[in-house]
Amino acid sequence: MHLFYIDNAIGFVAVLAVILFFTKTIGLVFRHFGLPEVLGFIIAGILIGPAIFGDFCGFTIIGFEEGDYYSLLEISADSKGLSIFSKIGVLFLMFCAGLETNVKELKNTGLASFLIALAGVCVPLLLGFLISLPFGNLGLGVDNIYRCVFIGTILTATSVAITVSVLKELGKMNTKLGTTIVSAAIIDDVIGIVLLSVVTGLAKGGSEPSANKFDAFKATPYGTVIMIVAFFIVAIALGFVAIKVFKWMDKRWTSTHRISMYSLVLCFGYSFLAEEVFGVADITGAFLAGAVLSTVRRASRFIDQQVDVDTYTIFAPVFFANIGISSISFASMNPKILLFALIAVIAGLVGKIVGCGAVCKAFKYGWRESAVGGVGMMARGEVALIVTSTAIGAGLPGEFMIMTVFLILVSSILTPILLKVLYKGIPQEHEKTLPLIDPDD
Repeated sequence: MHLFYIDNAIGFVAVLAVILFFTKTIGLVFRHFGLPEVLGFIIAGILIGPAIFGDFCGFTIIGFEEGDYYSLLEISADSKGLSIFSKIGVLFLMFCAGLETNVKELKNTGLASFLIALAGVCVPLLLGFLISLPFGNLGLGVDNIYRCVFIGTILTATSVAITVSVLKELGKMNTKLGTTIVSAAIIDDVIGIVLLSVVTGLAKGGSEPSANKFDAFKATPYGTVIMIVAFFIVAIALGFVAIKVFKWMDKRWTSTHRISMYSLVLCFGYSFLAEEVFGVADITGAFLAGAVLSTVRRASRFIDQQVDVDTYTIFAPVFFANIGISSISFASMNPKILLFALIAVIAGLVGKIVGCGAVCKAFKYGWRESAVGGVGMMARGEVALIVTSTAIGAGLPGEFMIMTVFLILVSSILTPILLKVLYKGIPQEHEKTLPLIDPDD
């Protein structure tokens, strides 16, 4: 039953209006309490979708054709509107992440940041893989090795935004430890995205039928690895050309809309090339497009400002809300899923603290400073959701999205609290302050 049946463009506009109103309103409430606004977006999707009220109360604001509950706005099962908006939203998010990556700074951060990031990927990845093996009854286990690796990959992501905001609030961004943590968090996400591309490619290659010789080659494990390496070579080669073109455009048409328009052409082109030609995750292509343009400093800042408005005004809220609307269902959830989610959250938090903290200690940081390094890498945010969404698209059961939501919620609450407590015990004279660097240098 429904009040309005949505199977046309103007009806979909009404759906967007409802999503944007609830995501922004609930997002502001979360931000007021110091929690990530994107988490509020997901909760908004859960509240207006069938996850809670539809399944348990028989009434929801937004529903789907196959639902047996009453909904004010019911979307046709054939409608692809939400999924299309969600896809654009996730590509925009990764493109902006790439634009905000300072490639020059990453090259100058040194061995410590790289090894901290590597430990922040390897330890949670291993823990996530190991805890998944006993849960064969949830679609994991030794019979679904790729899914176990997906779980580990999800646990590797770090929220740079949350870490940066806390360090800024504490006035520790310009310290040696603060700079090392932020650089490590950025490198952590880059490694995690590349890892996701490899695992996704292998999982898809092993499960999809081959229509021709080229597809058959990509379906083999060695073919998948070769195609991933080939994509990065092609993407970097095209990147050098794109950098020269955008530098020329930046001099000729400084801060004009045509630059941001052409940047989206690059973003979507890289994404299509990655997914359809090389079998790499499309979000990797979007991220690389942004990273390429980040080297054109003035143009990248302008592009980031322009794209960021569209991203967080409409596309990103729809992406995160759609996770709550279509990917989370409490009716189909069982105690085993909740138990696994709890274990995964603990593994995700412990993996970052132990792995990253141990590397900090190896580089002669004190025990408390090493703990700061581990806790600073602990927060999860948008990237974890994007990785989970991609993993679900590649075969991971959708109910595991609740694991990521719990991980974001717990880590977002604990990270600021623990960082403030730990920093209070570090003597001021032990903190080395670094000189400010002009981003245009």
